Formats: sequence, structure tokens, C-alpha cells
Amino acid sequence: MTDDLPFSPLVEEISCACQAGLDTQVIEGLELYNAGEYFECHEVLENAWRAEKGPIRELYRGILQVAVGYYHIQRGNYVGALKMFKRCRRWLAPFPDGCQGINLAILRRDMQAVEDAIIRLGPDRIAYFDPKLFKPVEYITPKTTNEAP
Repeated sequence: MTDDLPFSPLVEEISCACQAGLDTQVIEGLELYNAGEYFECHEVLENAWRAEKGPIRELYRGILQVAVGYYHIQRGNYVGALKMFKRCRRWLAPFPDGCQGINLAILRRDMQAVEDAIIRLGPDRIAYFDPKLFKPVEYITPKTTNEAP
């Protein structure tokens, strides 16, 4: 994944993409994220990112980079976590607070709380990070035609 190209899709493109439902692979990735399986989440969402050709792919990239940041914290990698948080902001920034049923406002808030906590701890005390600060991604799964209203 390269980060050297600007990401500036049209508002209309994002708005239209955000109205779509979540792909099953993305749902699988979010389930792994919510289970605290951040490395595995990254793997699944990276596959979804690679398969998607529209601007929504960068939403997937942003979320998978939050997961990688959390994985770095679990592994005690202070610098790696901060690097991922910086990167993911770029990819998440163009998207509204709700997109494809994902509550990005809460995701951004939770990620910021995690980043603030590790900055307060510093690189020498990252082992004392409170994993209770890792919060699940809130999202709505699309209804199937067999579900009752």
C-alpha cells in the first residue's frame, strides 16, 4: 500500500458509495476487529480493499490501518501505532460520520482516545496500555430478504 498519492474523491462519489451496504468480506473483517483479532482483521480488510475499485476502498484501508495500529499496541510497537493512526486519518477524513452502516464518528473518537492514551504513556510505558480502550466498530449489517422487518 502506498501513501504518496493524494486521496480526494468527489463528494458525490463518496455519498453514493456510502449508501451501499457492506460487503460480506468487510463484515467478516469488522467481526474480527470487534473480537480483538486485529492482525486477522487487517488481512481480510486488505483483501476487500484490493478487490474494490471505487473510492470506498479507502474507507476499508482506513479501518484496516486502525486495526494495524491496535495490533502494534498489542505488540508494544509505539512508533508503529502512531504511524498507523496518522495514516488512517488521511483515508477516513473524506467520509461522513456514517458510511455503509459504519459509525465512523465513534470509530474516530475511539481511535483518538487510544492514541491519546499511548502518547500519555510514551514508548517506554506502552506495556501499561489499558486494552479496555479498544472499542468495537459500530455498524449495521444489511438485512437479507429472508429477515422479517
